[in-house]
Amino acid sequence: MTAQRALVIFGATGDLARRMLYPSLYFLEQDGLLAPHLAIVGCSRGSVTQDVFAATIEAAVRERTGGAFAPDVWNKLRARISHAAVDATQPESFANLAKALGETRDAIFYLSTSPAHFGAICRNLKEYKIANGGSRVMVEKPLGHDLTSCRAINDALAQTFSENNTFRVDHYLGKEAVQNLLALRFANTLFEPLWNKVSVEQVQITAAETVGVEDRWSYYDEYGAIRDMVQNHLLQLLCLVAMEAPPHLDADSVRDEKVKVLRSLRPITGRDLERKTVRGQYGAGVSEARAVPAYSEESGGRKSGTETFVAICAHIKNWRWAGVPFYLRTGKRLPHRRSEIVIQFRDVPHSIFSGNNLQANRLTIRLQPEEGISLKIMNKTPNLERTELQPLSLNLSLSDAFSGGRRRIAYERLLLEAMHDTPTLFVRRDEAEAAWTWIDGIVDGWRGSGAAPVPYAAGSWGPSGAFALTERNGHSWHE
Repeated sequence: MTAQRALVIFGATGDLARRMLYPSLYFLEQDGLLAPHLAIVGCSRGSVTQDVFAATIEAAVRERTGGAFAPDVWNKLRARISHAAVDATQPESFANLAKALGETRDAIFYLSTSPAHFGAICRNLKEYKIANGGSRVMVEKPLGHDLTSCRAINDALAQTFSENNTFRVDHYLGKEAVQNLLALRFANTLFEPLWNKVSVEQVQITAAETVGVEDRWSYYDEYGAIRDMVQNHLLQLLCLVAMEAPPHLDADSVRDEKVKVLRSLRPITGRDLERKTVRGQYGAGVSEARAVPAYSEESGGRKSGTETFVAICAHIKNWRWAGVPFYLRTGKRLPHRRSEIVIQFRDVPHSIFSGNNLQANRLTIRLQPEEGISLKIMNKTPNLERTELQPLSLNLSLSDAFSGGRRRIAYERLLLEAMHDTPTLFVRRDEAEAAWTWIDGIVDGWRGSGAAPVPYAAGSWGPSGAFALTERNGHSWHE
């Protein structure tokens, strides 16, 4: 095959590549969405034969696809795949990549490695003239662990790649339900007139996991829940919920509005840190019907001040959302795996239904494990003697509404969008840095107070302070 385009994956035998990238490429191949002359070059340290490398990738694809694995589709993908032995710390090894690409210069470089290697990789791609002015780079968020390190990584990327050709990946933005947020808000007359402080009482964004950190302890202990999840995924969801309608659906129009939200977040400092943030660390307990160890036990008994649970009451300083609390919550070893956005509307101003316990309307957008939308409304019960009301839910299950199709891996869309040079679903530099600016204020405040994360039992919904966080405003978490 004469390659006119190439996707180069650094860290090609790593966890992300095996679990997400190659299976996504398999499904894109299955759907006929890969360009006819696209080569896929996997880069990893150490020399392996092409057959051994292909067998490693095939095993990963088989595991992810299960019974849906089709040998003819794999054979098509296999014909695209090759391996180049490249070590980011050994500049001379980049000659192997140059040889593998040959004359191909329309390339996307996916850096599925530690950010510590980004600078060296970019520098050597430029030095060996492998990357050119039209080359694109894809990198995983979170970039760095604070604003300073994020800027350093962005500067390193900018030495070789222009901002327009830099695609910062937040895989939540590839989820169908997340993209549907824009359609829900801006393609329906029903919601947008109510999407403001006049009608909305509160917003809750939850990303709950039942798993612990397990073998990711060394990575996780450096980042913690606020850097790993809040800065990364939850702030992206907050932006999509709170942003103004962009004038167009192009990349800069959408991302401009998201940046405005991030810059409007009220800093949380001083006494507000105690009232509006909660940190926790899971102890031993029962999760998914089995006994599980504490976070400190998974580290070999080392004590750590890293949080595995965060709850935040955030406020946006603008006319649309002034006074509306946005509750963000994420944690490990919680009772259920669930990611959702809850829009809680205000009570009716006056009830004409005496003796009935009216409940305010609530819109719930479920991201995982199932994708769907439900709207709670009050409804009259069938009764001839008296008027009784009860809440009912209008439910839209995306899997039922679009039955027959499989649920896509988020990376399928993200890889395809990068190949089409469409950056809307990727994070711009000023957006990433604005998020870190807000997060750094909270982390610096925690560090200054010297307070350790509050213990909570595995299998619970976190420290008791998380419930006090909402109860101060007369609210409670949606369970």
